[in-house]
Amino acid sequence: MERPQGPSSGSGTPLLIACALSIERFALRGSGRGAAAGPVTVLRTGMGPRNAERAVARALGEPRHGDAAVIAAGFCAGLTPGMNPGDLIVADETRDRNGATPCTGTGLLVEALTRAVPGRTVHTGPLTGSDHVVRGHERAALRATGALAVDMESATTLRCALAAGPRAVAAVRVVVDAPEHELVRIGTVGGGISAFRVLRAVLPAFYEWHRSLLLPRR
Repeated sequence: MERPQGPSSGSGTPLLIACALSIERFALRGSGRGAAAGPVTVLRTGMGPRNAERAVARALGEPRHGDAAVIAAGFCAGLTPGMNPGDLIVADETRDRNGATPCTGTGLLVEALTRAVPGRTVHTGPLTGSDHVVRGHERAALRATGALAVDMESATTLRCALAAGPRAVAAVRVVVDAPEHELVRIGTVGGGISAFRVLRAVLPAFYEWHRSLLLPRR
């Protein structure tokens, strides 16, 4: 597993942004406007809940990340008809078979993302977890639980982060695959390219969330 690395600024509370894929990490590290409230690490965990658990636990076990705020970021599959590639999902909670994890500062993130990616639809609601890529009829079953979208790492990432100590946690995903827009490989169709461009634009919103929650109030 690669060591976490990424841009940093300031000396305040760290921010750890966890994503599964190299292409997600490339998009997130390539965005860079604005200033964070403390050191920033973009961590590639690898795909799936087991890899996410191992990577996040290892990173938060390092002294430099001890009290880091954590954002699970990357791509997801939308569950609601009418969603389009490039739509944003801001979780108010993440769910999997181990339970639900409430997210911190959801409203702040929605406002920041609306400014960072104008014109893009931002959906807010539950983000559910899976241990495999969801296709076809599985979407309807997950949608019936009230979830807006599904991915394989967010729920595990946030649960593992809180198990390591109290901290702010959030999950932001970009829809790359939706009920009317299923794709096989990201980057091979317009939807994948659109989602990649949106993911490249979100980092300033993460910094704004981080500052708003964690800087001392005057």
